[in-house]
Amino acid sequence: MNLASIPSPSTGVIELGPIPLRGYAFCIIIGVFVAVWFGNKRWIARGGKAGTVADIAVWAVPFGLVGGRLYHVITDYQLYFSEGENWVDAFKIWEGGLGIWGAVAFGAVGAWIGCRRRGIPLPAWADAMAPSLAIAQAIGRWGNWFNQELYGKPTDLPWAVEISEGANRVAGTYHPTFLYESLWCIGVALLVIWADRRFTLGHGRAFALYVAAYCAGRGWIEYMRVDEAHHILGLRLNVWTAIIVFVLAVVYIVLSAKLRPGREEIVEPDRDTTPGKDSDKDGSAKADAAEKDAEDADAKKDPIGKDEPGKGLTAGSTEAAAEKG
Repeated sequence: MNLASIPSPSTGVIELGPIPLRGYAFCIIIGVFVAVWFGNKRWIARGGKAGTVADIAVWAVPFGLVGGRLYHVITDYQLYFSEGENWVDAFKIWEGGLGIWGAVAFGAVGAWIGCRRRGIPLPAWADAMAPSLAIAQAIGRWGNWFNQELYGKPTDLPWAVEISEGANRVAGTYHPTFLYESLWCIGVALLVIWADRRFTLGHGRAFALYVAAYCAGRGWIEYMRVDEAHHILGLRLNVWTAIIVFVLAVVYIVLSAKLRPGREEIVEPDRDTTPGKDSDKDGSAKADAAEKDAEDADAKKDPIGKDEPGKGLTAGSTEAAAEKG
């Protein structure tokens, strides 16, 4: 018998007055807002404009949700298209089921579209967003706690999560893999922030580090899970995916560091981030405006130019002077 454990919510729905909000959706929404807020701060620090991250997120987030759901439905098609199952449930995203691999892949496509429309290099934007995405995942994983899903093997550890009797699950205490992954993602975010400052990562390497670090943790966490999944050579499909993506991310970091060292100096072409450049331009513009105002004032004071020799003489006055002479 456990002396301590993590209780699961009795329901996955949060009642906000007359509006029911599912805990899974709530965690995703909070994660998105935090990611955009923190990503915006990092983007500005790198020389970008405020609001650019949100503009591109308008493209990336919907693509990511669709991609995440597609990956889940395709890899767990038996939950929706086998005998006795209702295929309509494949559209019920609020009941859980988002594959991070599909979310990142499709989200990158949406981000590419948004960046292209703004004339922004996608790798630079991805680097700014890398730790933000890890934090968003850390928050989003708590949605699995609300739904009592994706837990690990049975355990009597003090931090075991309590799972109640339900469809396709047996009451008991299990490893809280959602908590493990949430904590791991926070660690990934801190790692990327530190490495980005220490090594001045650029050209997509901060994002690749986030991907590699996440995959390293996802591999062992996935191995602990007991929910139904497809296996290849004795390993769960998501474990193989994590291994392959990890290798690709590491290869990218190595090759990118050799081919394109350093970091992008300009992340938004229409903004000059050279120190003092904007102030010089403003000073020159003000000086030009002051000079023009002074010229206008002189013109009003001396409209025919009689304060200066030779000015203000018309053709008629010149001829009269000539006849008199």
